[in-house]
Amino acid sequence: MYEVASYDVIVIGAGHAGCEAGLAAARLGARTLLCTISLENIAMMPCNPAIGGPGKSQLVRELDALGGQMGIVADETAIQMRMLNRGKGPAVHALRAQNDKNAYHRRMKQIVENEPRLDVKQLMVTDLLVEDGRVTGIKTELDEAYRAKAVVLATGTYLQGEILIGTHKYSGGPNGYRASLKLADSLRAHGVELRRFKTGTPSRVDLRTLSLECMERQDGDKDFHTFSFLSERKDRNATCCWLTYTNAETHAIIRANLERAPLYAGLVHGVGARYCPSIEDKVVRFADKERHQLFIEPEGLETNEMYVQGMSTSLPMDVQYAFLRTIPGLEHVEIMRPAYAIEYECLDPLQLTAGLRYKKCDGLFSAGQANGTSGYEEAAAQGFIAGVNAAHYVLGKEPFTLTRAQAYIGTLIDDLVT
Repeated sequence: MYEVASYDVIVIGAGHAGCEAGLAAARLGARTLLCTISLENIAMMPCNPAIGGPGKSQLVRELDALGGQMGIVADETAIQMRMLNRGKGPAVHALRAQNDKNAYHRRMKQIVENEPRLDVKQLMVTDLLVEDGRVTGIKTELDEAYRAKAVVLATGTYLQGEILIGTHKYSGGPNGYRASLKLADSLRAHGVELRRFKTGTPSRVDLRTLSLECMERQDGDKDFHTFSFLSERKDRNATCCWLTYTNAETHAIIRANLERAPLYAGLVHGVGARYCPSIEDKVVRFADKERHQLFIEPEGLETNEMYVQGMSTSLPMDVQYAFLRTIPGLEHVEIMRPAYAIEYECLDPLQLTAGLRYKKCDGLFSAGQANGTSGYEEAAAQGFIAGVNAAHYVLGKEPFTLTRAQAYIGTLIDDLVT
């Protein structure tokens, strides 16, 4: 085993949790390594390229107030902004931005690569190194060792990830990236309790095959919004979204093919996030509803990929085409990326403290979807808290925690760890 370098903090994973964790630790003075399976998936948006919405916008604003990065980058790369729930009272108003997914990735990659005291490396981590109940570093698939006093797990959906589309099942992470196959076994060997979790995403469709005139146009607000206190208020509406609906024919096709869905065919072994149901779940659980709304949203300014929000599914491709083509405006749709479900290993968060430290091993922290949550904003908020506390652990400072009475981030974490 080749000893490469030593750090104060190592962050495994460079999604939204990992980026915030790495930046927070480095900015507090800890020499930090941020490692990722691919440099191309730093701050990747494998689901909807959007930030904010009910509950989530509050997390982004709190993160910004604490010194996090997500709100600033969301403002810089927004291509549309809307304040949701304006027909209701101000307590439930929620800012939401549609972002250019490639611009968001590029900007966050630029920020983490140029942060003092933060190194960014493309590594496949296979083992957690532990001695006498204390984390000492990581080992990679190339037999490299990196030593550290604290490690933050921000592995997202990559731990032994499997993609499911109909009866097809194969190893992989989101968007066709590699899965992490060995690290989960190493965590179990050190006593970490893992469980199987599931999430999913809709198909991406070709803008050129849509009949936008058959849908309801959804323009951004004329008001100048920002997530960050530091951002300039200006018009960020470079494009628009579109609203359409499922119908009885759509639902009939889905019901007729339920046995071909991995969930109903018994191929899914993990539980899913409570507030991220697939279209087959919606059709079964809300059988009395005649239609479900769908938002057709751009993935960026330099691509024809459009995101079908509200249509998460893992049904086979012939069924995906069949039900999509019953929807007004999608009669001639062509799919650019299929919808899929992904199963992966995550930590049971009851093993964590309110500072997101693993209770049974000194120096180990965990954040994001690896803790069984869903959403970029939830991941980023946890990543920030884990990164701060990893740095505090190394620097001999007291843990930083937020209570339910202080912050929505405190409520999120309290719900997880209790």
